[in-house]
Amino acid sequence: MRKPLPDPDPLLRLQASITTRDDRLLGWLYDHGVLTTDQIGAALFPSLDFAQRRIRRLTVLHATDRFRPNRAYGGSYPYHYVLDQLGYDHVHAQRRLGRPRRDQARRRKQSLTARPDLPHLLGGNQVFIDLAAHARTHPNTALDRWQPASAFHEPGVFYRRGGNPQMMVHGPTGLPRPDGAGVWTEHGRSVPFFLEYDTGGEHLQVLIDKVIKYKRLYTMSTWAWPVLFHLPSARREANLHHRLAGIGLETVIATTTADLRTALAASPAHQVWQRPGRTGRHRLIDLPYTDTCHDDQYPTHERPAPDERAA
Repeated sequence: MRKPLPDPDPLLRLQASITTRDDRLLGWLYDHGVLTTDQIGAALFPSLDFAQRRIRRLTVLHATDRFRPNRAYGGSYPYHYVLDQLGYDHVHAQRRLGRPRRDQARRRKQSLTARPDLPHLLGGNQVFIDLAAHARTHPNTALDRWQPASAFHEPGVFYRRGGNPQMMVHGPTGLPRPDGAGVWTEHGRSVPFFLEYDTGGEHLQVLIDKVIKYKRLYTMSTWAWPVLFHLPSARREANLHHRLAGIGLETVIATTTADLRTALAASPAHQVWQRPGRTGRHRLIDLPYTDTCHDDQYPTHERPAPDERAA
């Protein structure tokens, strides 16, 4: 009598059915913690129904898991997706990181479900999701990089050769801790940026202190990326611009608001970014920066003129 074949390895079974789009989603969940059904659908799929069917399949395969927070006044939010343990196994294998902890998925899910600033995390993720969704429907555009806040928590992470050696030991309290960073590309031109996502719950001085830290980074480094402040309202934006009028801005600060973007149905890639002390708004791709390393990595970039870099 022939012996029954052993059950296939779950990781091999997952990898046999994974798609490039699945890979991107699992990598995002690994790096950024949690995404909602709507976010996943907008960024990666042609329809929400298609997204829901595929995420359910990944959940059956134990690559993803989900939870649904309760609303304070009754009801619940949409499903929030995180990595399940097999998803961690897959991402670690893809990135050659070694096997993850066997309870890594459980521990992170517990941390995220109990996280008091979960709306802030989801809101910051939404800005990048909106860029990815824009790129999905606009040829020759791309969100080429999306780094999480955790990428900037270690001392020395901002150091570049030729910069101030103190940056190697400068703790996170002296330098900024952005909510994320990215590289946006349009028609062969690209711009790197930091994101600060504001829910309006903090005193305005907290935002001013963040700007001061970016100024310190500028003075200690050989490069400068635009810093995008995504604010909830026009009033919050006007108050921030008023406070920034008394601060010399050597680095590029640009702001937009959730109210404005909703009214215009605008992506962060659109002409929604305002620089303090200047009139009009700018597209993300048109914001100036200084970074020769970025220019080397993205050689097709049309470099801003020297006076734009210093502006």
